[in-house]
Formats: sequence, structure tokens, C-alpha cells
Amino acid sequence: MRASLGAVIGRFPLSSSSNSEQAQTQNQNHETGDVIRHGRKCKDIPFLVFFIAFWIALIVNSSFGFYKGNPLRLAHGLDYKGNVCGDKNGSPNLHGLGVRYWVNPNQVFESGYKDSHSDLEDFKSICLKDCPMPSDDTLKWVCNYPEGDEIRLSMKQWVSRDYDYFSFLTPDMRKSSLQLLGPCYPVLFPSVNVLWSCEFMSRKSNASLQQWHQMGGQTVDDGMTLDKTVHKSINSQSSVLKRYVADIGKAWPVLIVCGGIIPLVLSLMWLAMIQRLVAAMTWITVALFDILIISVTMFFYLKAGWIGNDAISPIIGKHDPYYHISGRERAHLHFAATLMTIIMAVAILSSIAIARRIVMANSVLKVASKIIGEVKALIVFPIMPYALLAIFYMIWISATLYLFSSGEVIRDRCNANCCAYDLQLKHVNCERCCGHTIHYTPHIGLAILFHIFGWYWVTQFVKAFSSTVIAGSVASHYWARGEVLQEISFLPIFSSVKRLVRYNIGSVAIGSLIVSFVESSNRLLKPLRRKLLVVDIRTHNRAGKFLSVSSHYTLTFIEWIIKSVNHNAYIMIAITGESFFAASAMATELIKNNILRIGKVNVIGNVILFLGKLCVSLASALFAFLMLDTHAYKSAHDKVSSPLIPVLVCWGLGFVVATLFFAVVEVTVDTIILSYCQDSEEHRGTTQYATPLLLQPLDDQNEMDSHEQ
Repeated sequence: MRASLGAVIGRFPLSSSSNSEQAQTQNQNHETGDVIRHGRKCKDIPFLVFFIAFWIALIVNSSFGFYKGNPLRLAHGLDYKGNVCGDKNGSPNLHGLGVRYWVNPNQVFESGYKDSHSDLEDFKSICLKDCPMPSDDTLKWVCNYPEGDEIRLSMKQWVSRDYDYFSFLTPDMRKSSLQLLGPCYPVLFPSVNVLWSCEFMSRKSNASLQQWHQMGGQTVDDGMTLDKTVHKSINSQSSVLKRYVADIGKAWPVLIVCGGIIPLVLSLMWLAMIQRLVAAMTWITVALFDILIISVTMFFYLKAGWIGNDAISPIIGKHDPYYHISGRERAHLHFAATLMTIIMAVAILSSIAIARRIVMANSVLKVASKIIGEVKALIVFPIMPYALLAIFYMIWISATLYLFSSGEVIRDRCNANCCAYDLQLKHVNCERCCGHTIHYTPHIGLAILFHIFGWYWVTQFVKAFSSTVIAGSVASHYWARGEVLQEISFLPIFSSVKRLVRYNIGSVAIGSLIVSFVESSNRLLKPLRRKLLVVDIRTHNRAGKFLSVSSHYTLTFIEWIIKSVNHNAYIMIAITGESFFAASAMATELIKNNILRIGKVNVIGNVILFLGKLCVSLASALFAFLMLDTHAYKSAHDKVSSPLIPVLVCWGLGFVVATLFFAVVEVTVDTIILSYCQDSEEHRGTTQYATPLLLQPLDDQNEMDSHEQ
């Protein structure tokens, strides 16, 4: 049975069973103003040791990525030497030469045939500054990087000559070039820069082709396969995933502004306004939520091309305005726009449905605003966990870019006819002429999964730490009957931090680990359930379909239950100093015994706070759309393939930041309610420490429930 907390956390000893010596010691402690001091001991030490070991492993894992990775590999391809286009550390220096171009059109055709045993990656490509275009009056050439004794040009001179040194070639080199073996290759087809790869247009240049035939050049195939082959390679699932990760690195100023600064400012504004406009803020929050979700949905429509002509384009730089290319990114935006439409409809209908209960939330929020006004440090305190998460996220995102690009560049073993002239060997070489690919070993995938799980755990840990500190401060206020002097209004925060770090940091670690494990498991199983559902629908397997759908809702329900239990467990940890599992049992019993008494009040208050978090995160997403709509991210060097991932990341970061600051109100309300329930149980239904402002909303709720019955 749960022990009485009155003698432990109350201002005065209430347990008649306490001996006189304990009561005297208790009163001495309370006279000093520390209202929840008692004989605490360190709890859940093994989990603290495990958390420290996890941090060491996370640092080692990230160091591996920084050592092996190169973020340029995510967006740019490899040339025939294995260099990453645009890499200044390549051999030669390719800084500014970020566009990949396949020099031999016949090889591109060959890789596009269904019965071909060769891949486009196996054939010769070169890094250029821009995609070459054929000339109407002369035949243009693109030659290999200048090297060897015959070609005495620097890379700068090679670029200034538009990659053409055909006039410097010896007769043998010219003969080899006319056979499409290099070192120079004719520019016969126009091409356009599609996400840092030159995609050929199916229409050939008749003037260039005529001059090529007059020089005795080899026959060149033509047809629709030419542009489809490159387009298929660019739109492969792995290429799209890499570009999405690269978009996060390119849009880092957007993440800082829209994922960090804007939600910080909006959250502080909301907390400041809740103290002065409690009655109006609930209605303002609901109205802003409806406006923002409609605005964000409209931006998805714009970028998907369903409204206006501002749809995303994979083409970089100047191009024919009548030449349109659509990739997987556009299809993903179509799906996102459809999903947002459904979410918008459900959200607006839900906000209308709770309109009748909004007045009830005002009374609960008034109590929280009063305590926040007295303990002013509650508004300032979330800046500390915010700063910790900001530093961690910047390092974590950087490590993510390097981990996703930490594969090893190796030469392919292919059966393709890839013979090409070697300037250093001075003859045509048919050995070791295949292309290069980035090889990802299985341990890299495990390292990425561990890295993502680390983000889950650290985020949940910081949120739990913040909630527990706030709960300890509010509990001190409640059990002191609200008698907190202005000159010591910052003291409860410092005392709560000290108690948590000294005694219960391991308890917070295990609670956040449980939530992280359940959330990550649910998300990892989603792709598997989706595939199983597709198979079951095709095979008309109703049992499999039922299991797939039911497992999804079961895991979601379990995740919600665990989050709720953990949230209340942190509050009881702050109040009692018990271990995590003991505090969870105490909190669960309190809520079970008082569910009809506090349920509706707590639920409606949490709904309003959740809408407030969504308002902040939606505003972050809206500003992210606006920043990504500028020239720098649409046409310049830092062009993102799609605004989808940066916007979603800003949305998520905004929600995390809002959660840290809104926890001031949320945890305050929940701490007061749990303290109220404990106070009521200890005094047989009559509270001794609750203030009249708190009694009013709960008593009104009880009367409303009796009237409805």
C-alpha cells in the first residue's frame, strides 16, 4: 500500500504514527524553507551507469562517421577516377566542378537496354562545371582531365577552354577519339543539369552530328532510351534518400532559424501571454491552429504543383522553360499534400468539437499561470535544456551527414566494354576501366540505426529532466500552501535541479529509455507492416490484414500509455525521491483512484497545450517554406531537391522546443493535480494544502459530473 506523503513533503507533519524525533527533525527542515527535504538516497544507479556507457558508444559511433564520411557523396556522383564531383580534396582538385557528365552516349544507350549486363555507373563519367551544349557552327568536345606528358594544361586552363583540347591530340589520340574511346568525346546531344547530373535530351544536334560523320566518327545511337537511362539512375530510391539527407545539410540556416530561433521566440511569447490573457489564449490558440494548418497545407499544394506554377523542379540553373522533368520528389510531395489534407480536415473538426469544453481548461490554466507568476524562474528554466538540445542537435545532424556518406569508394567489377584511352599509359586501356561505386557494409547500417536511437533517447532524457525539475519546484509551492516569497522565487528551481542530479538522474535515464525503445520499435516496424499489408491485400488474406492493422494500433496505444505513465512517474520522483518503477506505481494508483474526479479537467487542459505546441511547430514549418522559397535554395549552388524534409525537420524541431517550454504549464497542472489527489486521500477527501483557486475548477467539474449523472 502506498505510504502517506504528508509527513514527507508537507509543510507540517501529518502522520500520527511518526515519532516525536522525526517530527522535530521534519519541522526543523521546513523552517529553512526546503519543504520536500527528507532522507533521499540514490536510485536506479545501474541505469545511470548504462546511460554513461551509451554516451561513450554514441561518441565513438559519431567519430567513425566523421572519419570515414564525405557529405558531398550524398548529392554528387563519382567520376571515372573515383573522385566525388565538387571535392577539393580529389585528384585532381574538383572544387566548383560538381556536375556529373557521361561522355560516351553509346555507353548510356547500352546501359538502358533491358538485357544489358552493364550499369550506368560502370561507364565513364567526368565532373564539369555546367552541362555542355552542342554548337550550331562547330563540333564541341569534352576531354579527360589534363594529365600525362602530351597534354600540358592545368585544371584552370582546361576549364577556361570549355574542357576542349582536341587540337592538342596526336594522330593516335584523334583516331581513338573518333572511335568514342577518348581522350576527347564529341558533344552531340544537349543536356541539362538535373540534380547535379547531366541528363541528355533525346533530340540530337543535326549540325554537330553532320560534322561528326564528316570526320569519320563512329555511328552514334539515338532514341528515347538516352534520357530515360540517366533519369532512372537519378530517381533510384537510394539516390533520392541520399539527396534528402543532403538537403538537411544544405538547409542548415533554415534549421537554425525555423527549427531553433522562431519556436524559442514563439514559445516564450505564448508563456508570457498565458499569464495575462488566460481566458483569451485558449480561443486564440484554437483559432491560430486552424489558420496555420490550412496555410501549411496550401504550401504543400503549391510545391506539389496543384496550385499555381511554383512546383519544385529538379533542374538546376538556366534551361528551356518548355522542358519539364518530374521526379520522385514531386510524387512524395503529392502524397504529403494528400496526407495533410486529411489531417487538416480531422484537426479542424476536432477543434470545433472541443469548443464546449474550452472554458473548463481556462480554470486549470489559471492555477498554472498563478504559480508561474510566483515562481518566475519556471519561465526562464527551459532555456537550459533548450541550449543543451541545441548543441546536441547540431553535432548529431553533422554526424548524420557523415554517417550516411561513410561508405568506401571501390572500383566495380563489370563485364562491360569500357575501354578508354589512358593519357598516362599513352594507349587504350581495357583493364580496370569500370566505374566506381560507394560500398556500404552492414555495420554502417547498424551504426546509423544506433545513431537514430541515440537521438530518441537523448531527446526523451532532456525532456524528462526538464519535467522532473519543474515538478519538484511546483510541488514545493503546493505543499507550502503557496507561500513562496519573491526573494526566494528562484530557489525551488535550483533545489529541484540539485536533488534530481544527486539522487534520481538514473531514474530519468530508465524512463526515457523505455519511451525511446517503444517509439523506435514502432517506427522500425512501420515499413514491415506496410509491406505485409500490401501483400495481404493482393492475396486477399484477411487474417494477415487484420494482424497488420491491429498490431499498429496496439503498439500506438502502448506507446501512449507508457508516455502517460512516465510523465506522471517523473512528477512522483520529484516529490518523493523514489525509484522510477516505484514512482510509476504510486502515480498510477493515484490516477486510478481519482480518474473520474480529474480526468476531464486534465484531458481538456492537455488538449489545449497540445494545440499550442502544434501552433508553434506549424509556424516553424510555415517560415521554413518561406525561407526555402528564395533563390538560394531554388536555383543556386545550395538548391535543395525538395522542401519536404527540411520543412518536416523544422516542424519536428519546433515541436520539441515547444514541448520544453509548454512543459512549464503542462507539468505544473499535472503536479498540482497529483498533489491535490494525494492531499485529498491523506485527509479523507478534504484537502488541506490546495488553494481556493485550485479548488474551484475541480469542484465545478465534480458538480458537472453529478448533474450529468
